[in-house]
Amino acid sequence: MSAPETGMGATILGWTDRRACTITEVSKSGKRVGIVEDIATRVDENGMSDSQEYSFERGTGSPTFFTLRKNGAWVRQGESIRGQRLAIGNRDHYYDFSF
Repeated sequence: MSAPETGMGATILGWTDRRACTITEVSKSGKRVGIVEDIATRVDENGMSDSQEYSFERGTGSPTFFTLRKNGAWVRQGESIRGQRLAIGNRDHYYDFSF
């Protein structure tokens, strides 16, 4: 797992969807990060397909905060360990058309 750094890519994980974001803040301890969702623009022509390609622009707005938990997972601040997760070090976006 990569140590978080400002400007680094990250991915908000849903059930099957993924949303690309950028880390905008890192606490001194490195155990809390602020992220802003990127603007993901689809650049392929595959329609309602699992094969999806996106270009990314850094989003604007207020950050959402995630904290590092004892089990090594990054979870949205204020939520239980089963809350929304964040993967750090990889910017990925995917929309699941089957739901």
